[in-house]
Amino acid sequence: MVGGGITGLAAAHGLLHAEADDVLGLEVTVFEAQDRVGGKIRTSAFAGIDAVDEGPDAFLARLPWATGFARRLGLGDRLVSPQPGSAAVWWDGLQPIPDGLLLGLPTDVMKLARSKLISWPGKLRAATEVLRPATPLDGDSIGAYVRARFGDQVHERLVDPLVGSIYAADTDRFSLAAVPQLADLAGAGRSVLIAARSRPKPAPSDGPVFYAPAGGLGEMVDVAEVAITALGGRVLVGQPCTTLQADGDGWRVDGERFDAVVLACPAAQAARLVADAGVDESTRAALARIEYADVVMVTLAIPAADWPERLRGMSGYLVPKPVQRLVTAVSFGSQKWAQWRVPAAETGDEQVVLRVSLGRDGLPVMHLDDDQLLAAAVSEVGEQIGVALAPTAVRVTRWQRAFPQYRPHHHRTVAAISAAMPPSLVLAGASYHGIGIPTCVRSGQQAAARVRALLTAS
Repeated sequence: MVGGGITGLAAAHGLLHAEADDVLGLEVTVFEAQDRVGGKIRTSAFAGIDAVDEGPDAFLARLPWATGFARRLGLGDRLVSPQPGSAAVWWDGLQPIPDGLLLGLPTDVMKLARSKLISWPGKLRAATEVLRPATPLDGDSIGAYVRARFGDQVHERLVDPLVGSIYAADTDRFSLAAVPQLADLAGAGRSVLIAARSRPKPAPSDGPVFYAPAGGLGEMVDVAEVAITALGGRVLVGQPCTTLQADGDGWRVDGERFDAVVLACPAAQAARLVADAGVDESTRAALARIEYADVVMVTLAIPAADWPERLRGMSGYLVPKPVQRLVTAVSFGSQKWAQWRVPAAETGDEQVVLRVSLGRDGLPVMHLDDDQLLAAAVSEVGEQIGVALAPTAVRVTRWQRAFPQYRPHHHRTVAAISAAMPPSLVLAGASYHGIGIPTCVRSGQQAAARVRALLTAS
């Protein structure tokens, strides 16, 4: 495995876990350039709290891959869920996100009509969606499709903030097909509203929407590393791969021979590695063209005494692109996670933990120093929520090239790249198959299954 993020760990564990009941005699090695595993998953102490995530803080419970992986690692009893809370969009104040949305896409105009987030002309424009002719999907742009169906306000104040916060994206330049929930509804018929009404109602579920280990997502990658080692695998941290060369029907990674290689690393790194592996120039160029967005996470601890009652019970808010400066989203972390409500060790006073996201595709932030980023987070969030923030603890986490950007027709690009790769050189991870921990786990497990099938057949 080249890459020790959640994808590479899931692939390595999948190979070794299945090997326990097999006789292939697999030897699995994970090469990780950083001095720790986990990639964009990192959890550390903050403001007297043992574990506060610096990147993602949860995964979708309804998707089986991450939940199943956590349980196979023995973390089933450690999974916790965030506290229920309402979310908002900041548009001339905090406006509650209306009901009846699918990633911001309206499925019920009556529920949309009750929202103050959209003006009456915007609501009337959205209501005409049922009368409009079918919108072609061949452009594969979320923004183009939503604007054509519902108008600019629905896109700019609902869909782009919700989808953009997940992908750090400018959805006018983002593939519709890369977001399955939206693509499925868009492809279900001429009208989104009619298709939504005709779909069977999902069965009610009392289960949680999100999960995370009680010790943060870092607990899952730490346990995965231990499990891989216990199953006989090697995890080599601080060891970036510099060469990948064909060797007969196998490969040499930095001189060490392997029968198959899973490239669970960003596409840009994969493009460099396969230059000496017999992969044609056009495929390498296609890999190198996959773009990324940088983001920064600023974590703040605020004295609970300064936190207004009107904000209690909220999970956070999103900032739409037309009114963004640097801040794109704010999570009220200690109102989401009960384990983040520990008093700060320095003062003994209860703290409110905020996680502030800055930057996205088209909104660069890496050129700013930590003091500038902190000042932007404090001033912008303070203005938006009407509170003079005086943080008692701060943390600035930079995530360079954190989010792959799925341009229109990304799926075609990935299909062409995959078809041109040698069978024993397998691509896996967010650069290709979608972001989110469940999707990355699935990608790693699929890569492991492909490698096992190849080795079994040989």
